[in-house]
Amino acid sequence: MKYKNINLSPYQLLSIIFLIFIFIGTLLLKLPFATTEPITWIDALFTTTSAMTVTGLAVVDTAQTYTLFGEIVILFLIQLGGLGIMSFAVLIYIMLGKKIGIKERILIQQALNQTSIGGIIKLVKTLFLFSFTVEFIAMLLLAYRWVPEFGWGKGFYYSIFHSISAFNNAGFALWSDSLMRFVGDPTINIVISLLFIIGGIGFTVLADLKYKNTFRKLSLHSKIMIIGTLVINVVAMLFIFALEYGNPNTLAGLPTLGDKLWASYFQAVTPRTAGFNSLDIGSLNEDTIFLMLLLMFVGAGSASTGGGIKLTTFMIIIFSVITFLKGKREIVIAKRSIDESFIVRSLAISTIGIVFIFVAVFILNITEKASFLPILFEVISAFGTVGLSMGITGSLSFIGKIVIIFIMFLGKIGPLTLAFSLARPEKAKIKYPNEDILTG
Repeated sequence: MKYKNINLSPYQLLSIIFLIFIFIGTLLLKLPFATTEPITWIDALFTTTSAMTVTGLAVVDTAQTYTLFGEIVILFLIQLGGLGIMSFAVLIYIMLGKKIGIKERILIQQALNQTSIGGIIKLVKTLFLFSFTVEFIAMLLLAYRWVPEFGWGKGFYYSIFHSISAFNNAGFALWSDSLMRFVGDPTINIVISLLFIIGGIGFTVLADLKYKNTFRKLSLHSKIMIIGTLVINVVAMLFIFALEYGNPNTLAGLPTLGDKLWASYFQAVTPRTAGFNSLDIGSLNEDTIFLMLLLMFVGAGSASTGGGIKLTTFMIIIFSVITFLKGKREIVIAKRSIDESFIVRSLAISTIGIVFIFVAVFILNITEKASFLPILFEVISAFGTVGLSMGITGSLSFIGKIVIIFIMFLGKIGPLTLAFSLARPEKAKIKYPNEDILTG
């Protein structure tokens, strides 16, 4: 794409547009009437990036630091970042009655991580209709719970805020302890978790479910996402319940078995990039933390509001290893073969992510006064745009905040998008002879 004699790839243009909105959000949050007390530029930038990348990490207390205007700015950034800048651009084009050209369709394809531009506009329309409908229904359900407790004004506002924050997997809450006060509340646990599970499963899957009337007719991607999400959530819940059952600072401190089960369930599903927590993350056992690190790195689904390397990427790598160990050459999932390009792409995404995580952890171990595990947790949480923390976010140094800001940005736009933005790939024009290399 050419703009004023400058060649820009869709990846580069998407990255630039994202950075522009982060810059605008930072300016808005730095306005005097956006905060109850002055904040630094780096804190405003951190909050804006966290909202735009729907991460949820916060260096200041959201409810105590930002005014109603500041919170609305954060909420708008969450909605913009969750559904996608290009998706909102399409909505504006449609409202103005303008034609959407091939260049815009390519940008939308890259933004939503689709394999083709066919039906892309229909997908965006479905995305908005479904998203706003789900958020509205969830708002009513939360209002039914919170209006009697907080009153009409505060109750509805809290319902709107947390409905949008949860569906977009942002993890921003208007309580300093996130949702710990609702640890055993069935309504809050069910509504909030369903919001970020639906938002994190991917808009492609949601559209597929709308137009296919049986599970058998669903695409392979949809089947992997649905089955994989169900299996991982159930297994994670059972592990967390078993690992934390005797911990007096988490499950053992809860009064009833029901509270323990709700807490285990919520902590099992929230690392899939949601960011809310109903237990103190810093009080969890190290083995539980290790499990959550894996869940955060894997993340949610492609073309969703979540981050991470994505569940389908993880599944392709697992099936690749299984296929290799069986001595087979072709990867087959549910009687469908997987093209080698997807295997290479999955390995590239994972490798780039691991490299950046390693570098970030290395830098933070030098600059921060924190132990290794909380730093590793913070970095992977930022990469997966999760927003969970073991309590070191507020004490990060200037360099530490810059590193986490970059990792959040990387996690949102995707490792490959950033890589292609910095170095445009070129097809090889020369075919060289093969030669074996010893491995293993």
